[in-house]
Formats: sequence, C-alpha cells, structure tokens
Amino acid sequence: MDIKRVGSQPSVKGPSEWFTGTVRIDPLFQAPDPALVQVASVTFEPRARTAWHTHPLGQTLIVMAGCGLAQRWGGPLEEIRPGDVIWFPPGEKHWHGATPTTAMTHIAIQEKFDGEVVDWLEQVSDEQYQQEP
Repeated sequence: MDIKRVGSQPSVKGPSEWFTGTVRIDPLFQAPDPALVQVASVTFEPRARTAWHTHPLGQTLIVMAGCGLAQRWGGPLEEIRPGDVIWFPPGEKHWHGATPTTAMTHIAIQEKFDGEVVDWLEQVSDEQYQQEP
C-alpha cells in the first residue's frame, strides 16, 4: 500500500505552451508500471483554458467546482458543471477550461500509451473561446 498524503506533492503552474491564463495542476497519482493511469486535479482561473490536444487512450474529466467549458473539434461549445463527467475518446481533438467569469476545477484521468498521455496542439483562439455555449 502507498498513501499519498495531502500536500506531499507540490502544485505546478500550467505551462504557457499548453495553457492560456492561470492554471494550477495538483498531481494526485501516477500508478507504477505496469499500470498506465495518471490523475491530476486541475484548477483554471476565469478565462484560463487548455490548448487543443488529444489523448492516445482518451481522457475522463470529473468537474469538482465552478463552471467550465469544453469543446471537441467541430462540435458545439459545452458548459460543464460540478458532478459532470466528460469522456473524450482516444485521438479526439478537444479543449477545456474555465468560463470568462468563473474558475473551474476538474479531476483529469488519462492513461499512458508508449509513455505518452497527451499530444499538445495549437492554442485555442480568443474567437474559438468566446463562442456561445
């Protein structure tokens, strides 16, 4: 058994190559080999968001607090709220983040494939972000 005590893993700032705005990533766990799963709590300040990206084995988000936005490539902008569970299938291009006025925290669950969990793409433009959900 391995217990990760609260506060034992430092928070990190979301790098500007992958995020717009202020984002805090709190790692929760990365299962040891041969397991593939890794989980983090991610908090987006208002207007903060990911860049477009994909996951080789998909991603599940569980919204914990606030109000957010999520969109898959070519799909409508969706509002996401606490208790919502969002699934992005493997390879689906998408982004997620906070609304313009409200922060949002979600738990992000993804699995490694060939050592990678995400493929980062271009930033979400202000025009894409400002669509109406």
